[in-house]
Amino acid sequence: MAVAPGLAWAAVRLTGLEQGPLVQAVAFTPYVAAWSPVPLLLALALRRRWPAAVAALVAVALIGTVAPRALPGGQPAAQGPELRLLTANLLAGAADARTVVDLVRAHRVDVLTVQEFTPDAATELDRLGLADLLPHRQLNPQVGTTGSGLYARFPIAGGGIRQNRGGWGFSQAYGTVTPPGGPPVRIESAHPAAPYAIDQVGPWRADLETQPAATPAAGLSILAGDFNATLDHAPLRALLATGYADAADAAGAGLTGTWGPYDGDLIPPVTIDHVLVDRRIAVRSVAVHPVPGSDHRAVLAGLRLPTGG
Repeated sequence: MAVAPGLAWAAVRLTGLEQGPLVQAVAFTPYVAAWSPVPLLLALALRRRWPAAVAALVAVALIGTVAPRALPGGQPAAQGPELRLLTANLLAGAADARTVVDLVRAHRVDVLTVQEFTPDAATELDRLGLADLLPHRQLNPQVGTTGSGLYARFPIAGGGIRQNRGGWGFSQAYGTVTPPGGPPVRIESAHPAAPYAIDQVGPWRADLETQPAATPAAGLSILAGDFNATLDHAPLRALLATGYADAADAAGAGLTGTWGPYDGDLIPPVTIDHVLVDRRIAVRSVAVHPVPGSDHRAVLAGLRLPTGG
């Protein structure tokens, strides 16, 4: 009885067959992995050989899946300019705009992507100095949660707004920036639907499946935002498999929570905000910063691009 739940969880996680309410449950896989040695110790204490063997396999599978996120990975030999990117979900514009601007100023951010971006938030960010720090922008402020924005220190080419069709119809601002001495990089503020109810799992999956794939043989691409998915969700892993790396995972910060109790909800933190980078881009650092007024924390990634063409 103690071993069976972990075995079932490992089977769902490893096969990627999460459906219905299991989609929400899978987000908490790191907590189950941390618990997985307990049934093993119990089975060993009771001298139950076969349950102990199964519990050991479950522990190895779950811990082996989760633990590498806390360890820095290998990096490509990128020798181009640095790019500092910040992404933040503004919780329908309720997030403290001064904190966001202060983060941009203190960390010399080059690109900012925002989700749940409202007209009032746009006005307040500029009033506090964002227009001077990041003068180039592709914005779609909307009342409520569907707005999106892309700000940059450098000019934005080919900008536009992409509309997700699932769930609430979140929008995604995108454009291409070219840092001095570096190659052009297409950047999009990602915000797929949230699987907050069983009838939203289909739209959530559809939105993740229609995110722009990486293009390993062509231009560089970055997706940054609130993905409403963790690295334990199969659709996000499929997106990574097109040629992205999760910046926090690469930097050894992949277990740092970005959504959870920050607005008072008693939910264990999970990591659903990500910066996905083309695997040719090196990740120098990732840090997570609280933003008062939001149920998300902002993610700051320090990147190094390959040399420009």
